[in-house]
Amino acid sequence: MAHNQRMISNERPSPSFNRSYPYGNPQPRVVEGVLKSESLQIERKTFTMQLRENPRGMLLRISEDVQGRRNNIIVPAPGLEEFRRIVADMAKAAVEIPEGKLPPA
Repeated sequence: MAHNQRMISNERPSPSFNRSYPYGNPQPRVVEGVLKSESLQIERKTFTMQLRENPRGMLLRISEDVQGRRNNIIVPAPGLEEFRRIVADMAKAAVEIPEGKLPPA
């Protein structure tokens, strides 16, 4: 990793960060253990969902990989039930609302 890069989400370097630490040393990398992992291919996207645990608790890491570009979101375990509910509502709406029909504003 180059001198002027900072780690984001313990994985990707940020090229825009200046590595001067005015408030002391940077925090060490957090070690995460994978408890469960599943992947899903939808069109040209691959989604990987990993239930992980680190010293701060459990989390769900959702990675989207499109032709080598990866994006991640992390949902802390306490929010997983609400996250699941909203995703289920969106899936239901995707079936009920005809494609190409925007609801009234």
